[in-house]
Amino acid sequence: MINRLRDLLTPYIKLESHILNVIKAQFFLQIVGGAFFLILNIFLAKNDFSDSDIAHLISFRFLAVMLLAFPLGFFIKGRVLRPFLFLGSLGVPIISILVLMVIEYNKQEYLPALFICWGVLYTFFQVSVLPYIMRNTKEENQSHAISLSFATNSFGMIFSGLLIFLFDNLTPLDNGQVLVIISIIGFFGLKYLIQLDTDYLSKKARIDFAKFSSNLDWILIIKAIIPTLIIAIGAGLTIPFINLFFFHNFLIEASDFALIGSCTSILVAISSLYVPKVKNRFGFRKGITISQSIAIVALIILATTQFFKDYWFAFPLALSCYLIRAPLMNMAAPMTSQLTMNYVGKKNQEMLSAIMAAIWSGSWYFSSQIFRFLIDLGFQYAYIFYITAAIYSLGVFSYYLLILSYERKFKTKN
Repeated sequence: MINRLRDLLTPYIKLESHILNVIKAQFFLQIVGGAFFLILNIFLAKNDFSDSDIAHLISFRFLAVMLLAFPLGFFIKGRVLRPFLFLGSLGVPIISILVLMVIEYNKQEYLPALFICWGVLYTFFQVSVLPYIMRNTKEENQSHAISLSFATNSFGMIFSGLLIFLFDNLTPLDNGQVLVIISIIGFFGLKYLIQLDTDYLSKKARIDFAKFSSNLDWILIIKAIIPTLIIAIGAGLTIPFINLFFFHNFLIEASDFALIGSCTSILVAISSLYVPKVKNRFGFRKGITISQSIAIVALIILATTQFFKDYWFAFPLALSCYLIRAPLMNMAAPMTSQLTMNYVGKKNQEMLSAIMAAIWSGSWYFSSQIFRFLIDLGFQYAYIFYITAAIYSLGVFSYYLLILSYERKFKTKN
């Protein structure tokens, strides 16, 4: 057991020091993001915000990323990425604290602008981190570096979820005060970016944007983004609001959902670390499509528990499905990222990263608005989740087609 654990962790420990510093900074940013994902919606609901209002507010964050990510992809090409990483690590905790202050003092009219700022600053980091990894790590380390980068979301969720649960049960602090403390912890990521001094493209001349755009392989990029676009649309209908599903149907409080989220993230983190082994053993075709297909089935069962939520087994079943769905769906993310990055080639990677960020946030913006519309029409959560499952299924099929194209292009075999 110890030898297996050592074999699993050794490739991650041997990653370049500058890559590890960026990933450590990403971890602290994800602590803040994870905490807000876990309990902000419930905190807003307890402050008399309707589900429709909550969906409308958080959609502004996704709108900001959608509008900014694409031009940012042009802007970062050939530039030092450290300033963008630094701005994200500094700005997200600041804006997070301001959001909580505005809610506390009933100044809701400022929330849309703050959520837009939150999205902009978060985009600075997220659009830059994957190109930084791709350009500054050895090819043989890419799979492990990308997997560890994705795992920071889970590690951040684990840490923030446990903190929320402990603060709620051991202190008199309310959810808003706990979120402020976690936002302050997020500033520690700056320490690792201050130490960052490596960027292999920093000495290259800045590019002509028109020439850069004309040299991109747009056909490859479009093929690469279609499956992600479909998956992201479905995810936007469910993931931001899963805590409200448990809150309304099973009366799960914020701290309890934080603990659930923390436990789920442990499974997600473990599965993320095993992604290179899964990819090497099963290849992209089986590794991506099978894991996502099982996750879709789990989501359908989870949604169905709403119809018999008063039975004793409903909540354990819903919880089990949630614990199964999250790691399997997230396990595919590092593989799909490596697949698409390699598929489009090095000269398209910065733009692909920017477009992917824009797709996720843009689709989540529109999905949040669709969710708001469906809730206002009286749709139950179960039916919205069924719609998500159908969209996911189309996305998995699209990934299957992309993998076939990838295998033909590089003449690889599973």
